[in-house]
Amino acid sequence: MFESLIGAVVVVVLFVLVLRQQGRIGLIERELGALRSLVLSGVNVAAPAAKPVEQAANDSVPADAAQATAAIADIASPTAAEAAQAPAAAPEAVTSEAVPELSAAAKAALTGSAPAAAAKAARQSEVETALGTRWAVWVGGIALALGGLFLIRYTIEAGIFGPEVRLALAALLGLVLIGGGEFIRRTGFKVPVEGVAGAYIPAILTAAGAFILFGTVYAAHAVYGFVGPAFAFTVLGAIGVATIVAALVHGQALAGIGLVGSMATPALVSSQAPNPWALFIYLAIVLAASAVIARMRDWKFLVAAAFFGTGAWTIAYMMNAPGAADLAVILFIDAVTLAVLAFVWLVSRGGEAETAKNGFDWPSVVPGVFVAFSALGLSVDTTLVAAGGALPGAFVLVALVATALYRPRALPLLHAAGVVSVMIYLGIIPPATIGSDISQGNIGFDGMPVAAGNPLTLRLGIGLGLVFIGAGFWAARRFAATAQVRAACWAAWGVAAPLVILLTLWLAYGNLDRDLAYAAVAALLVVVFAAGGEWIARAEQPPLKGDIAVSFALGGSALAGLLMLHMAFGSGWTTILAGVAAIVPALATRWRSYPVLGWISVGAVVAVLGRVAFDPTIVGAEFLTTTPVFNWLLPGYGVPALAFGFAAWQLARTTRALPITGNGRPRLAMEAGAALFALLTVAMLVRHAMHGGVIDTGTVTLAEQAIYTLIAIGAGAILVAIDMRSPSSVLRYGSMAAGVVSVAFIAFQHFLALNPLFTDESTGQIPVFNLLFLAYLLPAIAAGGLALYARDKRPPWYAQMLAVVAALLVFAYATLSVRRVFKGEFIGLWSGLGQLETYTYSALWLVIGVVLLTAGVWLKSQVLRIASAALIAIAVVKVFLFDMSELEGVLRALSFIGLGAVLIGIGLFYQRLLTRAAREGSTPS
Repeated sequence: MFESLIGAVVVVVLFVLVLRQQGRIGLIERELGALRSLVLSGVNVAAPAAKPVEQAANDSVPADAAQATAAIADIASPTAAEAAQAPAAAPEAVTSEAVPELSAAAKAALTGSAPAAAAKAARQSEVETALGTRWAVWVGGIALALGGLFLIRYTIEAGIFGPEVRLALAALLGLVLIGGGEFIRRTGFKVPVEGVAGAYIPAILTAAGAFILFGTVYAAHAVYGFVGPAFAFTVLGAIGVATIVAALVHGQALAGIGLVGSMATPALVSSQAPNPWALFIYLAIVLAASAVIARMRDWKFLVAAAFFGTGAWTIAYMMNAPGAADLAVILFIDAVTLAVLAFVWLVSRGGEAETAKNGFDWPSVVPGVFVAFSALGLSVDTTLVAAGGALPGAFVLVALVATALYRPRALPLLHAAGVVSVMIYLGIIPPATIGSDISQGNIGFDGMPVAAGNPLTLRLGIGLGLVFIGAGFWAARRFAATAQVRAACWAAWGVAAPLVILLTLWLAYGNLDRDLAYAAVAALLVVVFAAGGEWIARAEQPPLKGDIAVSFALGGSALAGLLMLHMAFGSGWTTILAGVAAIVPALATRWRSYPVLGWISVGAVVAVLGRVAFDPTIVGAEFLTTTPVFNWLLPGYGVPALAFGFAAWQLARTTRALPITGNGRPRLAMEAGAALFALLTVAMLVRHAMHGGVIDTGTVTLAEQAIYTLIAIGAGAILVAIDMRSPSSVLRYGSMAAGVVSVAFIAFQHFLALNPLFTDESTGQIPVFNLLFLAYLLPAIAAGGLALYARDKRPPWYAQMLAVVAALLVFAYATLSVRRVFKGEFIGLWSGLGQLETYTYSALWLVIGVVLLTAGVWLKSQVLRIASAALIAIAVVKVFLFDMSELEGVLRALSFIGLGAVLIGIGLFYQRLLTRAAREGSTPS
C-alpha cells in the first residue's frame, strides 16, 4: 500500500511537470505565430528599435516573457534590411493596438508594462520550484531509503538470496548512497534555486544511506542474530556519530537524523546483562560529539535535543534500574552534562558586555531541568539516600550553581538548583513532606516522610545556604552595573534559598515556641543580607542607585528579621516589635534613597495585619486578661499605630528631600496603616470592655455598635483635620471612607438590624441617658457636627449625606423616645399603639419639621430644608390617612388644628422671607 502511495505521488509530480512544459511550448508557438503575422503585415520594426524593446522586456518581465521577446527580435531583424528598401516612413512606436494578435505576455513585453503578468509568472515559478526542486528531492530520498528496506523484504519473501547476502546488499546500497552524496558534493554541486537549501541533494542521499545502514545492522542483530549486542551497539553508535559528524558538510537536518539514531540505539539493542557504564559512556560520547558539531555551526536545536536525550536516559535509568541505581553512574553523566555545557557549548563568545547583551542561553534550560531532577531523586529517594546519603544530591546542586556562576549565560541552571533545593527542604516539614517514588516516576507531595529528614540534612542545609549566599551576592555585584536582571536573579536566590532552608530546619528540628539558637542565625542573616545589599549598591552605575538586586537583598534582610522575631519572642512581643520594625527602614531613608526602603515599611504593616488577623487577641484568648483598656490589646494595636504614624512622618520628610524614595506611595500606605490601627485599637478595646474580656465571641449589641459608629465618625473628623494641616490623598479618601462606613453602620445596624423597635431590646431604666441617647442622639450630633465641619473641605455630596443621616437620627431618637414614654423600657412594635401616642407622633414630627426648617434657613442648608419638607409631608399624610380613621373626639380635632396652624405658619414664614429677599435685592449697591 505504501509503495502504491509513493508511486501515485511520483506520477502526480511528473504529470504536473509535463503540463507545465506543454504550456511553455504553446506560449512560444503563439508568440511565433503572432510575430509572423506582424512581419507579413508590413509593420516597420527596425533593428535599432527592437533592441530597446528587447532590453526593456528582459528587465521588466520574467524569464518566459524575456525568451519570447528575444525570439521576436531575432526573427524580426532579417526583415529590417528589406524594410529599408521600401520608401522611408515615419517610425511608429509599437503598441498593443498595432499587434492585436499578440498574447498578454507579448504585449507586456513590447510595451514595457507587465506588473500583473510578472506577478502571475512569479506565482507559477514558485509552484514549479516547490514541485521540481524541494518535493521531488525529499520524496526521492524517502523512496531511496524505503527502497533499500523493501528490497530486503522482497528477497526474504521470494527466497532469492540468503540472509547474509541480503544484508550485504542492503549495506552496500547504503554505502553507495552515502558515497554518491559525497561524490555529488565534491563535484561542485550547488543549490541551483535560491530558497531551497532544505532540498540539498547530497544531504538527502547521505541521510537515506545512514537510514539503510541503521536498519541493516539492527536486522543483523535483532532479526537474525548474526552479531551480538556489543557489536551491534558499537556499530549503531558509530553510524550515528558518523552521521552527526557528516552534518558539518551536509546541514543540521542530517545531524538530527544521526542524533535520533544514536539516542534510539540503546533501546534497539537488548542484553541479558545490561551494563550502565557502557550505556552512559556511549551517551557521553554522543553528547560531546553533538555539542562539538552544534558549537561549530551554532545549532541550538541540535544541542538542546542532545541534552534532552541524555537527560531522558538518566531519569529512565533512575526510575527503572533493577535493584538500586549506581550512584557513580548518575554522578558521572551529570558531571559530563555540565562539563559539555560549560566547556563545549558555552565557550567564551565575548566579554561581560556581550554576555549581558545576549541574555541567557535557552538550550541550557534542558540540562538544568534534568540534572536538577536527578539531584532531587538523589536527595529524597529512600533507596538512593540509603546507598550514599543525601550528600551526592547536594554536590549536584552545588555543581549547578558553580556552572551557572562560571558561565553567566547558563542562568537557567541557577533557577533549577534553587527550585529543587526549596522542594527538598520543604519536604522535611512534618507532616507535608515531599515524597519521591522513583520506581514509579512520581515526584511530588504525598504526605509521607522521606529519608531527607535526617541529621545530615541539617549540615547540608547550612552548606547549601552558604553556597547560595556567597555565589548569589558575588554574582549580583559582578553584574550590578551591566546586567540588572541577571544580578537580580542571583540576589533573589541568594536570599530565598537560605531563608527557606532556615525556616524548614526550624520547623523540623527547632523549638516552635522559642528557639534562641535559630533566632541568632536569623539575626546573622539580617546583617549579612543588609551588608550584601550595600555591597551590591556600591558596584552599581551610578553607585548607590538601589536597583532590583539591592531591593531583593534588603527585602531578604527584612524577612529574616521578621523570622527572627517569631523565633525569639512570643506572639504578643512579636506583634509589637514587628510594628516597631517599620521605623527602621523609614529612618534609613535619611542616609540612602533606595526605593525599596519605604516598601519594606509597608511590608511591616502587611505582616502585622496578617498577625492580628490570625490572632486578634494578640496573645491568645487564654492569656488575655479582663482588665478594661490596660491589657495586651492596647500595646498590641496601639504601638504599631504609633510606629506606622512615625514612619509615615519620616517618609514624608525624605520624600520631599529625595523624591526617588518610593515616589511618595509608601508614605501614603503608612498613613493608611496608622489610621487603620488607630481605629482598630479603639474598636478592640470597646469590644473587650463590652463583652467582659472576650473579643472573639458573642453578637454585637446596639450599644457596642453605637460606639463603633462614633469611632468611625470621629476617625473621619480626625482625618479631615490632619489632612488640612498635611494634605494627603490617603487622608482625604480615608476620611470620606470613614464617613461612608459610619453611614452604612447607621443605615443597616441602627435603623434595621439592631433597632429596639424590632428587637425589643431593653433601652435602660434611666430616663434620658439610656440606650436611645447612646445609639441615636449622640451619633446624630456627631454626624451633624462632621457635616458642618467638612462642609467646605470635602465634596458637597459628602456633607449633604451626613446632614441627612443626622436629621434621620434625630427623627428616630425623638420618635423612639416618645414610644419609650408610653411603653417603658421595652418598646417592641408588637405592643401596639394608643390614641394619645398616635397624636403625639403627629405633633412631634411637625415640631421636628419646623426645627429642621429653621436650622436649614439659619445654616443656609438646602438639604435640611428639603428634609424638613419631607418630614412635614409625612406628617400631613399621617394626619389625613391615619389620624382621621384612628383618632376620635378632641384628639382628631387637635391633630387637624395643629397641622393647619403649622402649615399656615410655614407659609407666612416663607412669604416674609421672600419679601425681605426682594427688598434687599431692590436696594441700590
